[in-house]
Amino acid sequence: MLARERQCTFAPLPRRTKAAKGAELGHAARMSTQIFDFLDDLRWKTLPEAARHWAKMSLLDLIGVGFSARDTALSKIICAHASESFGGACPLLFAPGRASSPGVALAGAMTIDAIDAHDGWNPAKGHVGCGLLPALYALSPHDQSGAQFLEAFVAGYETGTRLALSLHGSVPDYHTSGAWVAVAVALAGGHGRGLDRAALAHAAGIAEYHGPRSQMMRCIDHPTMVKDGSGWGSMAGVSAVELAAKGFTGAPALTLDGPMWDDLGSRWHMSAQYYKNYPVCRWAQPPVEACLTLQRAHGFVAEDIDAVEIITFHESTRLATTAPETTEEAQYSTAFPVALALAHGRLGPDEVQGALLRAPPVRALAARVTMAEDDHANAVFPAERLARAVITLKNGARHESEWHTAKWDPANPPSQDELIEKFRDYTGAALSRARADEIIATVLDLENRPAEALFALIRG
Repeated sequence: MLARERQCTFAPLPRRTKAAKGAELGHAARMSTQIFDFLDDLRWKTLPEAARHWAKMSLLDLIGVGFSARDTALSKIICAHASESFGGACPLLFAPGRASSPGVALAGAMTIDAIDAHDGWNPAKGHVGCGLLPALYALSPHDQSGAQFLEAFVAGYETGTRLALSLHGSVPDYHTSGAWVAVAVALAGGHGRGLDRAALAHAAGIAEYHGPRSQMMRCIDHPTMVKDGSGWGSMAGVSAVELAAKGFTGAPALTLDGPMWDDLGSRWHMSAQYYKNYPVCRWAQPPVEACLTLQRAHGFVAEDIDAVEIITFHESTRLATTAPETTEEAQYSTAFPVALALAHGRLGPDEVQGALLRAPPVRALAARVTMAEDDHANAVFPAERLARAVITLKNGARHESEWHTAKWDPANPPSQDELIEKFRDYTGAALSRARADEIIATVLDLENRPAEALFALIRG
């Protein structure tokens, strides 16, 4: 009954041996056999314990952010567009409606991206999971086990992070996550779909060729709903898998080569993701931490502040909106989240949308925030994102912080309880307590359940 309700999953193809797959490669297999072998050999039970733990934490975090974003204008527009323009029988994630598999991937990834609170990887300067989760849902075979879904999920992170390094190292522009997530979706989703090696090579090539090569800094300078390109990347990856399964061919994927692939299967980037305590760009989070640390140490309130100076890296200074009119402008700002945090003592999804965007005291404080870049902070970016704050009070007192990084970096990760608390906070308005509890329990035990047990809980 569950499989019939979904009506968007594929029947699995028979598994092929490595020898058979190798014989099918032909001229299209310009990708490393190491990557094919990694995908073939990856099994949930043999993954390092840390990789298994953080896969579940990332999955839960993405679901929570998706539900928190479903009432945003971005999500409502893209879900309606997917249903109207990408018609199909597959239920959307998080929100009502149905669409084709590419449409479901587009709407789901853009919904998660509508609230900038999902996980990411510092060296990639971007996010794997946002585009990956909806794509794997859309491509999932109807009888997929939870363990198989988790295997594909980890495969997407391990290939996606390396694809990011490959793309960033081979082209001059800083592209959005969708550019390389498209290929990760093709690899992880295509392998889970049962594509043989020749078709999988074509899927990767199609996704790389048609993935969105959008420039990230354009969205930073002009914050709008285009966000991080994850929706179009997710849609391109799903489309590439479906096309390759029908015999559509693609040029060899150039990003499937380079030294970043040498440690595939021995170094697990799944265990090195960061998580966001606040629903704003990661680049704005060290300044928020620096300011809140000073406020807690010295006990002043927002009304006491005369001026705030943020010293940080160049990219953070480009988040220059001080008086946002939309939630996108608020999320891609440094000064405004700093002012929000100092005024409210917290910074959650409610603070970056609605009436609080136009609260006069917050806007007035944001206007008194100035930004300066620092050579040391620039030199260590993107491996580290550093900021320090100087806050001058109206009584003349001057408080200066140490260097701060964002909370919940891989070196100082959140506990499971902290991420569960974040999940409850972010889904409180969208889910009943009982449904939230069921999602948490299902994610934590997913390897022992069918994938459909989770999918049934996270549809709109």
